[in-house]
Amino acid sequence: MGARNRREFLEELVATQVAGNQAPAEDNIYKQYANKEVFKAYKATNTLDEYTGAWTETEVRHLLRRTMFGVKETDVQTLLAMTMSDAVDYLIDTLSPDPQPPLNNYNTDNYTDPTGVPAGQTWINADYGDGTLNFKREQSLKAWWIAQMINQPLSILEKMIFFWHNHLATQMVVVGDARMSYNHYLLLRTHALGNFKTLARQVTTDPAMLRFLNGDQNTKNNPDENYGRELQELFTVGKFNSPNYTEDDVKAAAKVLTGWRINNSTLTSYFQPALHDNSNKAFSSFYGGTVIGNFGETETDDLIDMIFAKQETAHYICGKLYRFLVYYNIDENIEPGVIAPLAQLMVDNDYEIKPVLKALLKSTHFYDPLNMGCYIKTPLDLLVGTFRTFGVDIPAGFDVNDTYAIWNYIRSFGSVLGLDLGDPPSVAGWEAFYETPAFYEIWINSSTFPFRMEFTDIMLTSGFTAGTGTPVKIDITGFIKQYPGAGDPDMLIDHLTAMFSGIALSATEHDELKSILLSGQAANHYWTDAWNIYLANPDTANTAIVTERLSSLLITMLRLPEHQLC
Repeated sequence: MGARNRREFLEELVATQVAGNQAPAEDNIYKQYANKEVFKAYKATNTLDEYTGAWTETEVRHLLRRTMFGVKETDVQTLLAMTMSDAVDYLIDTLSPDPQPPLNNYNTDNYTDPTGVPAGQTWINADYGDGTLNFKREQSLKAWWIAQMINQPLSILEKMIFFWHNHLATQMVVVGDARMSYNHYLLLRTHALGNFKTLARQVTTDPAMLRFLNGDQNTKNNPDENYGRELQELFTVGKFNSPNYTEDDVKAAAKVLTGWRINNSTLTSYFQPALHDNSNKAFSSFYGGTVIGNFGETETDDLIDMIFAKQETAHYICGKLYRFLVYYNIDENIEPGVIAPLAQLMVDNDYEIKPVLKALLKSTHFYDPLNMGCYIKTPLDLLVGTFRTFGVDIPAGFDVNDTYAIWNYIRSFGSVLGLDLGDPPSVAGWEAFYETPAFYEIWINSSTFPFRMEFTDIMLTSGFTAGTGTPVKIDITGFIKQYPGAGDPDMLIDHLTAMFSGIALSATEHDELKSILLSGQAANHYWTDAWNIYLANPDTANTAIVTERLSSLLITMLRLPEHQLC
């Protein structure tokens, strides 16, 4: 297969998009246009040398699209006033305040928390209750998590929490205790920008992970290999660098990890020596023939030390970070020029995450135009990003139940689009981050694409109530007012294109959008006059005139394939 435009898949898919919101029995559009192999794209630069080119809104927006959910105009202007290096440091080093915990949003006239948690108070330290209550708390936690993303400060933190949620995947539905899942979130948050080795060690005996992969059932008489396998195959060394770890290594790791249990009262893990395999655990030549002996609880530390002594561990996680932040195709050009030096940097810094992120996000490679607008937005980038970018507010007077209902609507729409936050499809995470050759293309098909357009259409028109009785929608005129040149149709379209399009629009597309704003007229004053009259007298009639035109313009823009790219 010859060199291809990295954005070609989406252009082909949208050009033949079927109407309606129901998926066909077989997604023939996706089957026709999705990658059959990882294609050989035009070659991007392959150096981690620090970027020294222009620092304009183009580069700033690219950085923000990859490191945050949605891009506010204030975000752009804040980073634009800095140097590139300072901007990256700001995103990575700025401390985010600890969030307030999730609340009881589920008390109604027909249901009251049986453990006594009052409405509007947190349930994280309450008794478990029963399955019905736990389900309600899981929904509360998921909605709350969406809120953390919507309300994120100018920081990469929330994006990295999601990265680790996908990489060290657990499913709330399997964990079966929302309190454990909340603590697991806090663990990911604490170490999201810290030390990968420390995170791996903490996750290994985290109650949620123990429950999810049966680690709390792993005993000397009945060893369970689930976590020992996933620790090596999915979390650390990976399975793609053969020869690699062996099946005997999986068995040995399972024996090392025997004896860990969960205290369901304190929601902590503990080691029970009587259930631990005290034999010597011999590992393969891949691990240098290491033998982990009879040291009880500390054998877990020895296992992590052994795994993280392998360069493959750094190489594997750097590849995952690259695919998450840059592009999915790691070819013979990127492997030695970007991934290998990142891995060495991680090893040299004892698996600290920040130095690797800074090197990648400051690199000439990251700002190569070929790496801009080639990443299909995740459902979270689209949904949460729409809320953040447009500055959608929760209506005044909403109580906890109504507020959480709005956040849960976003979460549930994400599930329709293929991403149910808190419940990835498997321990491997979401397929779009690892399934070759399609990768991100998995997010877009003839079922999900109409729903993507439907969401932005709803937000720009009637809004949604989520059962609250009050519509939540975009304040279109309020959003447009932030642009000083909004009365100039060309300037306005250029501003909006920069905001919403992952790549530049053609002159033809620009003119078509301008025609919408001018209601089919030719002269610019048809829009300029309407906008200035509205600013001078924003009564109902004048507001309706500009809102109708802006709504039509934005609906069209957000339906363009370019809007699905970041």
